[in-house]
Amino acid sequence: MSTTNKIVFDSGSVEMQPCPINPAWIIEGAPVARNFILSRSDDGGACTLIWDCTEGVFDWYYDIDETVYVLEGSVIVRDDDRNERRLGPGDHAFFPAGSHAVWRAESYVRKVAFCRNPVPKPIMLATRIAKKLAKLAGGGGRAFDAATMFGGAQ
Repeated sequence: MSTTNKIVFDSGSVEMQPCPINPAWIIEGAPVARNFILSRSDDGGACTLIWDCTEGVFDWYYDIDETVYVLEGSVIVRDDDRNERRLGPGDHAFFPAGSHAVWRAESYVRKVAFCRNPVPKPIMLATRIAKKLAKLAGGGGRAFDAATMFGGAQ
């Protein structure tokens, strides 16, 4: 049996590791960031992590899609249109690849982040076409799968 299809459980403690912010991105203060990777896809295209940071102001340039869910503390995020939004416990946001934001960690912030490399549009289109053709040919697999259950496009 392949190990890639095994469910991985872990009830151990999370040991945060240093994850320094690019010094050229720091605008104010001396923020200290750490993370712990909870999971990583086999293809390396996606990961889920816990990230925390002390007080400071810094740029963040997104080269991947990132969805965040704030667990503790707060941060004020400003986009390139100068819109600001405070994110606190229970708030979430999506930062698409290619975007930029200024983060102001007011004292401390801890978040869960899901990061993924976006699939190029031609490959995404080809995948959708292949799935539709498979359904038409009767090889569509399960009538109800995870993508359907979680609201994903097919």
